[in-house]
Amino acid sequence: MFHATDTADLFASAFAETVDGFRISRAEDAVTADMPDAQEMQHATEMLVTTLFDVLRDSRLESLAERLAWGIVHSFHKVADQLDGEADRAAQQVRSLIRDDDGSEIATTALEEAQTLCRSLDEARDAVACMRDHGARIFHTETGRPWVAPRATLVSSKRTASVIAATDFLAARRQRQIEDHAPQGPVVIVSGGRSWSDYRLIWDRLDLIRARVPMMILATTGQDAGCDAIAAAWAGRTGVKLVAFGLDRNMGKRAGFVRNEQLLKLRPVEALVCEGSGLQSHLARAVRAAGVPATFLTLAQQHAAAGHS
Repeated sequence: MFHATDTADLFASAFAETVDGFRISRAEDAVTADMPDAQEMQHATEMLVTTLFDVLRDSRLESLAERLAWGIVHSFHKVADQLDGEADRAAQQVRSLIRDDDGSEIATTALEEAQTLCRSLDEARDAVACMRDHGARIFHTETGRPWVAPRATLVSSKRTASVIAATDFLAARRQRQIEDHAPQGPVVIVSGGRSWSDYRLIWDRLDLIRARVPMMILATTGQDAGCDAIAAAWAGRTGVKLVAFGLDRNMGKRAGFVRNEQLLKLRPVEALVCEGSGLQSHLARAVRAAGVPATFLTLAQQHAAAGHS
């Protein structure tokens, strides 16, 4: 669980200035203005979400507060995703300029400008992603339910931006992306059916696992609803790195079983398997056979836990 000091540290990191001559568009001139104050941005994010609930409470529109708040958090998510794509395209331009570099002053200037654009986009993306993650935590506080992104993977990590050669810059950026999307550490796998709706039982088990494996990486079967989505929301809330394994549709009926095999090849240190389809049953058997310490949850346990809440 995040505390106030954790959140303040995250905002201080996300709103640190990493590049001079900031620009997030080739059409715009570089600016030297400071980043917004991290503490003010933290409070502004909280106000955006909480004010909706406060103003609409006890009114005929109260039931819309949750939907509107979800949309606010999603807007941060969408903009962060857009900036990430723009940064990737800027990195491609850097590669092209390196390939065509003729040593001239014009080429050198163009390369420096392209690197600045890419770093600036990374900086902006990290700031917006930090706001999204905090907004999601506030959403959970207000509603008692996790905010779940339309897509399973949420990556938030501050990238460094030291002044380095263009080729080293690209290599470092690629390595950061690898670490974001294929992070190194002890892997805990989670899989379950789409019928899971009560997040508390799953979150409690994940909290217990994290207490045992504090540097854990969470790997899920990547569904956008049910158990996997609940686990993804927990990862976003706690700052745990998440890797979502989607289905390779080209493999037809074998796709789910191949995905299970991929998860086991990660050499997980622990597993949480929640009742679902035959794919979860297959994974449970494979986990037992591999000797992986595991927790198995049933839908009956979910219903019992909901009845006692």
